[in-house]
Amino acid sequence: MVALSMKGSGINLEDLQNFFHHNLETITLLSFPLLFLLTIYMLSRPKPVYLVDFSCYLPPSHLKVSVKTLMEHARRAREAGVCWKNKENDYLIEFQQKILERSGLGQETCIPEGLQCFPLQQGMAASRKETAEVIFGALDNLFRNTGVKPGEIGILVVNSSTFNPTPSLASMIVNKYKLRDNVKSLNLGGMGCSAGVIAIDVAKGLLQVHRNTYAIVVSTENITQNLYLGKNKSMLVTNCLFRVGGAAILLSNRSRDRARAKYELLHTVRIHTGSDDRSFECATQEEDEDGIIGVTLTKNLPMVAARTLKINIATLGPLVLPMKEKLAFFVTFLKKKYFRPELKNYTPDFKLAFEHFCIHAGGRALIDELEKNLKLSPLHVEASRMTLHRFGNTSSSSIWYELAYTEAKGRMKEGDRIWQIALGSGFKCNSSVWVALRNVKPSVHNPWEDCMDRYPVEIDI
Repeated sequence: MVALSMKGSGINLEDLQNFFHHNLETITLLSFPLLFLLTIYMLSRPKPVYLVDFSCYLPPSHLKVSVKTLMEHARRAREAGVCWKNKENDYLIEFQQKILERSGLGQETCIPEGLQCFPLQQGMAASRKETAEVIFGALDNLFRNTGVKPGEIGILVVNSSTFNPTPSLASMIVNKYKLRDNVKSLNLGGMGCSAGVIAIDVAKGLLQVHRNTYAIVVSTENITQNLYLGKNKSMLVTNCLFRVGGAAILLSNRSRDRARAKYELLHTVRIHTGSDDRSFECATQEEDEDGIIGVTLTKNLPMVAARTLKINIATLGPLVLPMKEKLAFFVTFLKKKYFRPELKNYTPDFKLAFEHFCIHAGGRALIDELEKNLKLSPLHVEASRMTLHRFGNTSSSSIWYELAYTEAKGRMKEGDRIWQIALGSGFKCNSSVWVALRNVKPSVHNPWEDCMDRYPVEIDI
């Protein structure tokens, strides 16, 4: 072999070839650890979680009720002796009317059939009927839109806070759609309005373990069984806000689904301050002085919500904010802690991190407070306000009606980042962060398609 020298390098190619020939065994042995470490990294790195599509339940038009109709129902119930039997209890009806008029709810929110008839039907059969119609309505549309067969589902997570029959709602879905025998199913109960994000986080964890599969998350709440007919004003508030609704979400960890998926999940942040008694007790299901079950909302709720939200923001910020905002937050923190305790906390500009905000439509005051504290514009909270107006507080599913609103408006562009934030009993504040993988168009039977031309609407103060 002719020896050729590389110009200016002094390296002889023949010597180099001889070196590799005589040291091949050593090089091979050294490469094994590198290959091993690379394999471990590839197997242990987090798998992407894609949101293929989601579907929100659209109640039939005969379930719509105006504020006037609701008040007529309440008075009729009193006259029929169902509740507030004495004439002097009319102040309770007037109290609910005032709450409704200031709530931000519109004239087309929906209540279940069992609460629109006399005598009221609040038993197990009526409650199951409401929940089945909501869940199956959302799932039927999801399967139809995606073309995914029920037998392909490997993971199922269902959340419903106060309605948890036996067999479970998850089992009801398994039975209805004949899911396979080895489906990993979970039923989350008692976790409040923030449970939808918890369910997403649980599904994300399972998708890291079980490869090449689909997960379905179902978020709903039951209204039939939770109508409060007592005299405790703090328990009557929930009657005015909660309405029929639910959502089904299809997730995937299959790389081939990225091409058709709408979003990719970037982060989930869960904060639970239940170790503090005030947090634990601020929203509690219990009996009133007459033995009637309802949900008590204490005066500590606004303070607890603000504190829990603050912790969530402090945890999420470093994950999503640009470096400039991180430094400003850190410098202010140090100044306040060591030099100037009176200094106000620095609120990062989350508008630099997200294009869209899906704030749980828990009530008008909640949306107002988050808009103010996060320094958001009316456009940023439009989806939340309009969801509250059109559908009411649908509990854990409200953030999905808000995302559907943004899609229906044609505002979701490739690369846009979305922050879903929800608060609930316990007390919890949970966040999920998504990025749009394409310009997202609304799916068939989007819940807003029959009224999008009328929104946004002006809401009287």
